[in-house]
Amino acid sequence: MNNVSDRESSDVELLTTIIAGGNARARQTATQLLQTFGNLRVLLHASDAELSCIDGLGPARLQRLRALPILARRYFEESLPCGEAIRSPSDTESFLKARMQHLGHELFCCLYLDNRHRVLRFDELFRGTIDGTSVYPREVVKEALSVNAAAVILAHNHPSGVAEPSQADERITVRLKSALELVDIRLLDHLIVGSGTATSLASRGLL
Repeated sequence: MNNVSDRESSDVELLTTIIAGGNARARQTATQLLQTFGNLRVLLHASDAELSCIDGLGPARLQRLRALPILARRYFEESLPCGEAIRSPSDTESFLKARMQHLGHELFCCLYLDNRHRVLRFDELFRGTIDGTSVYPREVVKEALSVNAAAVILAHNHPSGVAEPSQADERITVRLKSALELVDIRLLDHLIVGSGTATSLASRGLL
């Protein structure tokens, strides 16, 4: 069996267990769900009306499905608790994707760190529309100083799902880096969160 089939089979078994403990009828429903929506991500973002068309998916089973992405987000949100040092870039990426990738509007956030890269605070600073948001360097600097941060990681999401930085993203990163340097605070990275992925401007050499 190839890897794709292995994954599909595993997804069916997982859904079967979640829906109703693994009985035969639940497996039929799980198979139909994946055949209809194609993959777990599309399935878990489907509307109630779309899901109600699936035979065997009643209110109780629908409620279990709705709980899954919420549980996953909370799990990854707790990967960066306040007071603990960031262990790896992947922890930061998982945390930010959990907080932002499902949003239908643009959100600009800051992760404030001390000089040992321990998390001081995570702030959702600016909220926008699907077209963009206004970011004010003065507010970022003010909040960083209020928690005595030594370093900052910036992040915002692209509701389109495409995690490629725009020219505007690059320009605001340069402005924020310059503003933070004036008060001796390092800008470590700026991550663009898309659908299931995130792009680091630091890794692109844009910082």
